Amino acid sequence: MESPIRSLRSYLMQRLLISLYLLWIVSTAVGYFATINYANQPYDLVLLQRANEIAVQLGLSNGKERLDFEPSLPDGTDPGMPDRVVYTVTDSEGHKLAGNGNTLRPLSYRRGRTGPLFSNGEREGQKTRMVSLTFNSGGRTLQLHVAETTQQRQALIRGILANIVIPQLLLTLIALAVVWYGLKQGLRPLERLRNEVGNRQRDDLSQLDGSKAPAEVRPLIDAVNDLLERLKQVMAAQQRFVADAAHQLRTPFAGLKTQAELALRTNEVEQKQHALRHILTSTRHGTRLVNQLLALARTEPAGLGTGRFTRIDLRQLAQECTLEWVQMALEKDIDLGYETSEKTLPLLCDAASLSEMLNNLIDNAIRYTPHGGHITVSTAYAPGHAMLCVEDNGPGIAPEHRERVFERFYRILGSGQSGSGLGLAIVAEVAKRHGAKLTLSEGTDGKGTRFCVRFKLLTQD
Repeated sequence: MESPIRSLRSYLMQRLLISLYLLWIVSTAVGYFATINYANQPYDLVLLQRANEIAVQLGLSNGKERLDFEPSLPDGTDPGMPDRVVYTVTDSEGHKLAGNGNTLRPLSYRRGRTGPLFSNGEREGQKTRMVSLTFNSGGRTLQLHVAETTQQRQALIRGILANIVIPQLLLTLIALAVVWYGLKQGLRPLERLRNEVGNRQRDDLSQLDGSKAPAEVRPLIDAVNDLLERLKQVMAAQQRFVADAAHQLRTPFAGLKTQAELALRTNEVEQKQHALRHILTSTRHGTRLVNQLLALARTEPAGLGTGRFTRIDLRQLAQECTLEWVQMALEKDIDLGYETSEKTLPLLCDAASLSEMLNNLIDNAIRYTPHGGHITVSTAYAPGHAMLCVEDNGPGIAPEHRERVFERFYRILGSGQSGSGLGLAIVAEVAKRHGAKLTLSEGTDGKGTRFCVRFKLLTQD
């Protein structure tokens, strides 16, 4: 099952929304505890002052106890003072001696702690805040516990939290809106690029304009442009192949049709044999032409790249290719020789296309070298490079034709040899694909032709 396509905008918004939400929660929690702390401080001071006043009224501070005196304390009925205040006086054992409520003394007082002690509690279902004081009166220890409900405190805390949380929530929403707008504006170049690609014709392989795209997307655009350039080269190679095939195959097939029609119209055996011989010749020529067109298509640098390159020894490949042409050379009484270097010549190449290149060079040499001539295939070592050469003592190629003989279907008039003009074009394409340098010059003593291909060695032995 294919995973759903994730929107970059949705992904970023989700991440930012979660981050802002968590930030708001943490800020609210911190604000809540800080509010409780700051809200308790003034009320604790008031509660301590009230406890000291009660202690004075009961005579606990001067040793003249009046435990039967009942101080006037808020009972929670006054709207201006909704909290109820109660007190309890206990001895050192915790027994109640006086008071209008039952408040438990803090446990820390049982460990001999002195000074005011604030604590939280609950009474009759309401939260309370209590302060406890210790007095030494007449050789005994008395404790005063004054507690009040926390309605005013809670109201203050809620008010402070409302003034903190609501503005923070609004700021979070505003930040979310700003982030959404920023993402929309930031992704607009990508939307424009997507629309540009979507509205293109299927044969439009022009480069994408990445000048206004974000810097993070430029490597992707450069990679797409590189792919488009390679696709353009492949399509151009295919178009050239179709055009070349259509142009070159038209004549052989037309000849085949004419000779076949002639053979069908005549009843004379000699004329039929003559037509069949022409059909056979045209068929051979067409077969060679098709093979060379296919070889040319395979050796296009834009068509294959370097994915099929393997490590080979140029000496071994050249020797094997040369041996395949010995019989044809002998039929024409040509001395076909091979010379090699003592050093190994390792290359990273496509062995099939390299063999095709050498076969075309040897075939070309055999075709144009007269009877009794000689051809030499040689491999040699040069610093960091390997040389592959094919030299003959044929008629040679005039300087004005040396550049054009590598063009497709270019043939020198008056050579007296049939051919399609694709052999040397294949040689040039293979050399280009392997990054090799191809040179054409005169042979030894200024006679014949010498083709040399200079390859870069894989390693220097």
